[in-house]
Amino acid sequence: MNKVVNRYILKEISIPFFMIIFILTFALLMGRILQLMDLMINRGIYFADIAKLVLYLMPSLLIITIPVSLLISILMGMGRLSRDNEILVLKSSGLSLYQLMTPIAFVSLCAFLMTAATGFFLVPYGNLATRNLLFDIAKQKASIGIKERVFNDDFAGLVLYSEEIPSHGDYMKSVFISDTRMLEEPATIIAQKGYFISNPESMQITLRLEDGSIHTVSKDLTTYKKIDFSSYDINLDLSTSIGGKNRITAKDSKEMSLPELIRKSRAHGLKETAMKEFIIEIHKKFTLPFACIVFGIIGIPLGIAKHRSGKSRGFVIGLIVIMIYYVLQIGGEALGETGMLSPAIGAWISNVMLGVIGVYLLIAAAREKPLIPDSIRNIRVRTRI
Repeated sequence: MNKVVNRYILKEISIPFFMIIFILTFALLMGRILQLMDLMINRGIYFADIAKLVLYLMPSLLIITIPVSLLISILMGMGRLSRDNEILVLKSSGLSLYQLMTPIAFVSLCAFLMTAATGFFLVPYGNLATRNLLFDIAKQKASIGIKERVFNDDFAGLVLYSEEIPSHGDYMKSVFISDTRMLEEPATIIAQKGYFISNPESMQITLRLEDGSIHTVSKDLTTYKKIDFSSYDINLDLSTSIGGKNRITAKDSKEMSLPELIRKSRAHGLKETAMKEFIIEIHKKFTLPFACIVFGIIGIPLGIAKHRSGKSRGFVIGLIVIMIYYVLQIGGEALGETGMLSPAIGAWISNVMLGVIGVYLLIAAAREKPLIPDSIRNIRVRTRI
């Protein structure tokens, strides 16, 4: 009988679990898709590159949507069983609430493993791959986005014009540049030839000009300078060329694997603020997957609580619990970064607090006691009177 009941509860939870993952991930992705479509339509980026960016963004979304989907699916599934009095029938047949937890514990463990694998391996790889792909797109945009006899302002502080670009597009002839990066002394640059050079290690693209001159006029228009050159390099600011993504020369903490984070946090001469950031990021590798266990514990008693409302109740309660969890998480991380709490305590405070509440509610529900103590209920009644 237990196997039949376990399969029944498992089906009741697993189907909405995967549906909610799909819906939430798609909803979060929609905001990014609009920005990516702008790159494709207005910036001339290939569809294959846009598809890769979407794929690389998926892990950072799944690490959020998996725990959220787990909680909402448990609340909805257990709420449906409680609303139709199926939980009461199962208890009457001799099954305790702890025995009914087996399929929920299995789903929570699967969600824990999925979130852990995503956070440990896929998120760092996806974030790093996204940055590298954005650099490749910027390099591509720099080379294919320049049209002959057209003023191009894709690069911050520069307006570029080329009289002629050969069909192969490897270089430009008769280059004219208006350089306003130094507002006090804007410059006009004229060169016979120019071409782009990329440096993957420093994530930098350089425009190299040959056989030209730089013309500058002072702000009060009293001084004119001319500098001739055989070769002159301009480092390009690609922030406006790739949708506002600034160039980064070193790995961000969100792009590092767990061993890399540990090594960075133990590096000599590291600033205290940077060390705290790395420690919090290390603990987040564990706290986000562990949230699946916490949500599995707290979802059971909240799901089977007596209520009269419809199916939307589980979704609403799930959103409230998730909001409380992430407020505690963000607050704990902020306290950890400022030094008011240990970074480890700040990272784990949301799991610990909701975990304790969840265990209390689960024990109360198993003993068929009210989830809200009578003393608190009496206070609420008196307050209303």
